[in-house]
Amino acid sequence: MQEPTFLILTALAAQPLHGYGVIRAVEELSAGEVKLRPGTLYGALDRLTEQRLLVVDREEAVEGRLRRYYRLSDTGAAALQEQIARLRRHATAAESQLGRRLGGAPGLGTVPA
Repeated sequence: MQEPTFLILTALAAQPLHGYGVIRAVEELSAGEVKLRPGTLYGALDRLTEQRLLVVDREEAVEGRLRRYYRLSDTGAAALQEQIARLRRHATAAESQLGRRLGGAPGLGTVPA
């Protein structure tokens, strides 16, 4: 799973959001490291909806424009949980390897400057 997809699913884990809300949430979740452009986001939302990871929660008209809210589906929640477990395994393996490099002490997570 690509990082933007992971962050979009994460943004929608707690509550339904419309596109601009997803953009803001992803930027906040990534501490400003990931900034989704609207074209990229809406393509991803369509793809994730087709994959049944997201569902349209509701639509409302705002100033004459349709605002669509998305929410995480049960399938999406399971995929997100699976990705979280995968990332944890990888982080644990990386930390273990780094600990070996730093003198064999497991759990050391800092690298000398």
